[in-house]
Amino acid sequence: MNDNSLVVFKNHILNSLPAKDLERLLPCLERMDLSLRQVIYEPEDEITHVYFPETAMFSVVAHSRDGASTEVAEIGVEGAPGVSVALGSQTTPYGKIVQIAGTGYRMRAQDFRDEIDRGGPLLKLTLKFLNKLIIQISQTSLCNRLHPVDKRLSKWLLMRNDRLKSNELSVTQEYVAELLGTSRESITIAAIQLQKKGYIIHSRGKLTITDRPALEAFSCECYSVIKTAYTEHNE
Repeated sequence: MNDNSLVVFKNHILNSLPAKDLERLLPCLERMDLSLRQVIYEPEDEITHVYFPETAMFSVVAHSRDGASTEVAEIGVEGAPGVSVALGSQTTPYGKIVQIAGTGYRMRAQDFRDEIDRGGPLLKLTLKFLNKLIIQISQTSLCNRLHPVDKRLSKWLLMRNDRLKSNELSVTQEYVAELLGTSRESITIAAIQLQKKGYIIHSRGKLTITDRPALEAFSCECYSVIKTAYTEHNE
């Protein structure tokens, strides 16, 4: 928690800033309502803003030249899409899409760079988050290459459960298939298998976790690797 008595943010980066730093940045923050599937960045777009989700959640999506795509990471309250400008990036190689509608804030990239150049707390918090994100992208890439769809779906559900704190996820199987880079039929088969095991209930437009410990035990090791990275680097 920061010690600012005027504003309390749900976003972990903003909420971890000391009062004097946050007070300096408040005029630079623009509150936003973010809608489902809203695209904030296409691949190779110039990074014009850094986004700080509060109740919204973003998918980081890699695209191939032939139009195929897959989610390589997700960003919720723990981070901020666009912070790679802290490392000198001008453009983004990945698409950034709102996966869960909600609220957040954004800051002009130049204002963010100016604060980073001060070398203060925002720089440290940004680098800690980028370390987590690198681990998540690397592990997800391995997962997409090696593990079957039912394991990947389990990891996907668990990671959303961690962020949303809800066992219910309103999402179509077509959209899940798009994010996981597979077919709708594969997601349907995987969801049926998980339901038969008693881990979830799936219905049209909704997936509900009914036995999280069992689902976590069934999931591939990639989930625990990512969860551990985010937990251990949370100090």
